[in-house]
Amino acid sequence: MPDPMELDEPRGVKRKAPSSSADENAPRRIKALDPDVVNKIAAGEIIVAPVHALKELIENAVDAGSTSLEVLVKEGGLKLLQITDNGHGINKEDLPILCERFTTSKLKKFEDLSNIATYGFRGEALASISHIAHLTVTTRTKDSECSWRAHYDGGKLSPAKPGQPADPKPIAGRIGTQISVEDLFYNVPTRRKAFRSPSDEYNKIIDMVGRYAIHCDEVAFSCKKHGDSGTSITVPQQASVIDRIRQIHGNAVASELIEFSASDHRWGFTASGWATNANYHIKKTTLLLFINHRSVDSSNIKKAVEQTYSAFLPKNGHPFVYLSLEIDPQRVDVNVHPTKREVNFLNEDEIIQSICENIRDKLAAVDTSRTFMTQTLLPGSMLADSSGKQDGDSSVLKTPAGPRKTPVRPDESKMVRTDASLRKITSMFPAISQSPTPGTLSNTTHDIAQDPVYETTDREPILCRLTSVRELRSAVRDDMHHELTEIFANHTFVGIVDEKRRLAAIQGGVKLFLIDYGRACFEYFYQVGLTDFGNFGIIKFQPALDLREVLKIAAEQEKAIAEDSDTFDVDEVVDAVAEQLIERREMLLEYFSFEISPAGELLSIPLLLKGYTPSMAKLPQFLLRLGPHVNWTDEKLCFESFLKELATFYVPEQLPTLPGNDETEEDVPDEIKARRSQIRRAVEHIFFPAFKARLVATKSFMKGGVLELASLKGLYRVFERC
Repeated sequence: MPDPMELDEPRGVKRKAPSSSADENAPRRIKALDPDVVNKIAAGEIIVAPVHALKELIENAVDAGSTSLEVLVKEGGLKLLQITDNGHGINKEDLPILCERFTTSKLKKFEDLSNIATYGFRGEALASISHIAHLTVTTRTKDSECSWRAHYDGGKLSPAKPGQPADPKPIAGRIGTQISVEDLFYNVPTRRKAFRSPSDEYNKIIDMVGRYAIHCDEVAFSCKKHGDSGTSITVPQQASVIDRIRQIHGNAVASELIEFSASDHRWGFTASGWATNANYHIKKTTLLLFINHRSVDSSNIKKAVEQTYSAFLPKNGHPFVYLSLEIDPQRVDVNVHPTKREVNFLNEDEIIQSICENIRDKLAAVDTSRTFMTQTLLPGSMLADSSGKQDGDSSVLKTPAGPRKTPVRPDESKMVRTDASLRKITSMFPAISQSPTPGTLSNTTHDIAQDPVYETTDREPILCRLTSVRELRSAVRDDMHHELTEIFANHTFVGIVDEKRRLAAIQGGVKLFLIDYGRACFEYFYQVGLTDFGNFGIIKFQPALDLREVLKIAAEQEKAIAEDSDTFDVDEVVDAVAEQLIERREMLLEYFSFEISPAGELLSIPLLLKGYTPSMAKLPQFLLRLGPHVNWTDEKLCFESFLKELATFYVPEQLPTLPGNDETEEDVPDEIKARRSQIRRAVEHIFFPAFKARLVATKSFMKGGVLELASLKGLYRVFERC
């Protein structure tokens, strides 16, 4: 009889599933992975994204003594990634083993790693790329009479077409090497599906090319999308470091740079670079870090730099820093990461401290250049106190006590009796068409619910150097009416008078004016188009609109009102305007953020004023007028006419007047009620504050866009007669 203790296991112990065979619990045998699996695993560690493949190719090209690099990208590098250089080239005899793992011309024994001074040295980049893409190499050395082209698959030579020999073929070509990577990750579908946006991958490529374009002096760089006529980056060979930074990151950064350097033989390092001073700051730190001429990341260096700048920049302000750090190769271990993105080096804390101290000294030396706007007299009360100092004077300097003066009573005809912070006359009007009284809780909730969602980018502003745009800006300045511009800059909004005629009342000083806010908006948006030229925001259409269908709506409306409608061919007009816009889509995108796809899809239009969206009912007419009303043959006239059409599109439309005695509020359509509420809010809280900030009132606007209703001095004279 079995022992009862052998039948029941102790409580709390999990029972094991019955074994199907006697060898189930035996240790598993170790087997070697298939070489193809090994190579794909290695490739996945080194080439994570197209930008990593490009980084390896750039470093190989620079190592080859190139002075010019041309990068061509298609679909973010997933379809095509091509780099062409004018370096030493590759010998034909080395092509058969070019893409085998651990083949390199830079190492012979392990000890050479301690003195490595080149970029790629482990011989894994091309091998990894050949296992996950179709790789083509075209190369020629100065001693060769022709170029040689070779195709690779899985690290070995492969024929260009089935049935052909795999040996390299002679072709015509220039000295240097061209490497083409096609269909990246074609055999790793899970990795390929992870890349959702080719534009994001292209932006990463642009960032990487820009980093090496700044660091590699005396090397020309260019990068462009396949099929585009223009380049995204163009850096000439003789450009200085500041010029390269200006080309990549904009004039705003390049104009505020200071140079720094540090070295210490004890720690075996030399550092140099450029950083922005205390007059410039951005939302996110931009750190271009190169250690022994290799682009790397270092969270410790980045944190130390940000801490250094925290004493000089406002809260949430961050700098731009380009740092080239050269360390004794024997103190650096570059072999700690498959992509060589991270490195370890001795005396890291001491080196970082020395660099940050030098940057701090440079910032303190130029800190005196910081300028501040000071206000010595606050608006509001103009009454003098007993010491002779006016109310609102922010000066802390007090005059010596003297004889007490009797306060002088101000002239009441010169007193401004309204203030922007006080209650307005519009608050006394009844609520109209779902537009609550400004300042109430319901109005705040209503406005917030209607606010669009905005996405911000870190793109640096583009400095416009076009002579035509500068001449148009000068024409506006020459036509400026100084007195009216001053009135707009210091006005107090009173209220909307007539929505159908687009009239609003403002107070300027002791005078009351009637403003045609439709004409004022036209002037404002035209001036915004000139001042923000090339730096507009965008209004995206999701989904994209069919350009021809939108144009057809406006063309049919034009035909309905045309006198010779029989000769008006809608399809012919639509095709003509659509072809004009599609043909000039690159210019429209570059200058106006007006994006049209080659297939004729309208993807986005310019955003001129945050918080206001123009009526989309005006979009078809706006697009149709871009054909005949824009002079596409002359640069200056083209920009002027296009911006005027854009300003007309942005001007708020005329709305029907409020219900009269014969009709009620219910007779007004809901769409008009909602649009009236939006425009009333925009006029008071968006347009006129924007006019106060940056509108240049012109003499032509003075003639028909403004009317003086009353003057306080004149009213006093009237009352005195009564």
